[in-house]
Amino acid sequence: METILGLITTAFAFVAGLAWNEAIQALIQQFVGTGSALTSLFTYAIIVTVIAVIVTVILARFAAKMGIELNE
Repeated sequence: METILGLITTAFAFVAGLAWNEAIQALIQQFVGTGSALTSLFTYAIIVTVIAVIVTVILARFAAKMGIELNE
């Protein structure tokens, strides 16, 4: 049951990630424009990386408060 719940949670997270992927790309295209594709890609990569690091740190702190050890 734990494995099934983990898989379902991962699937929903993946779908949400895809939705955010589209939203962030559209936002960057609106501000940077489509003429500079390389700049848009690097801006997108930096934004997604920063968000991923912040979310990971928050989740690690939350897990530590609950007494859950995360595998590295």
